[in-house]
Formats: sequence, C-alpha cells, structure tokens
Amino acid sequence: MIRVKEVSVIGTDGEQMGTFPTREAIALAQDQDLDLVEVSPNANPPVCRVMDWGKHKYKANKRAHEAKKNQKIIHLKEVKFRPNTDQHDFDFKVKHVQRFLEAGDKAKVVIFFKGREIVHREGGERILKRVAEAMEDYGVIEQNAKQEGRTLTMILVPKGGNKKESKSSQGSEG
Repeated sequence: MIRVKEVSVIGTDGEQMGTFPTREAIALAQDQDLDLVEVSPNANPPVCRVMDWGKHKYKANKRAHEAKKNQKIIHLKEVKFRPNTDQHDFDFKVKHVQRFLEAGDKAKVVIFFKGREIVHREGGERILKRVAEAMEDYGVIEQNAKQEGRTLTMILVPKGGNKKESKSSQGSEG
C-alpha cells in the first residue's frame, strides 16, 4: 500500500535503520515475519516502522476496552414541577431528586408553565430555590435557573467529596 520510492525505516526496537527503497524495506520486514507500517506519511521521506500489525491492533483494542470499562457513565434524570406544586407533591419529587443524586446521576429540575403562568416566573424560581435548599447536603447547582420557552430549568450534580471528608475528619481526631 506504500506508494513512494523511498522510506525511512524504524526497527522493532525503535532504532532508526536508515532510508531504503520501498521494496527493500518491505523485504526487510518480511524477513523478520513482520509488517512495514507507514507511521508518518507527510514526512520527507515518509517514515515506516517494522512491527507486527495484528499485535498492534489487538493491544490498541485492549487499551480502548479498558478505558471504556473504567469510565463512569452519568445519566441526566429529569423531575418536573409546576409553579403551584403542593407541599406533599413537592416533598415526593424532592425525594426522587435526592435518590438520583445519591446514585451519582445528575438531576434536571424543570418547572413547566402552562397558559398565563409564564407571567409569574418568580413562583417557579421560588420552587427551584426550595429544591436547591433541600438538596444542599446531596448536591450542588451546576446550572442555575435558565428559561427555555415555557420551562425554567436547573441542573444539580452530586457532591463529590462526601466520602473523602468523612474519612479525613476521622483521621484528624486520633
């Protein structure tokens, strides 16, 4: 697949082997039962490396799989309120927000205005403020109240340092 006349070759140990005609470099790699892989096509002459291409692809796949396995997926959970939500409904929905934050997910609190309720935006802001105060121990505000059409939105994220703070306070007592 290499279409240039000459290539600069790097050996399996990473040492510079020199500049060879392409056919000679391919023969050199085949003598070692390895592949000639173009590493830097824009260089003059292009740089090629003698390596086991199948083994390289396998290791790259393995690294990508490990990275994917170690990452934490955070979901965005949504809880909807209305500007005139009663106390019992408010408490019930706040428990959902608390459960989401404890599980490590983000919580999106949405106030939905119907009809002419949009004129009284302060009612919705009051509810968001109450939610933020109720969730003080479990999460922090990532995005303050933001109006998007007929909705008022706030995003809460779980507090990250809860476990670390309790361990450090236990260690400093002794």
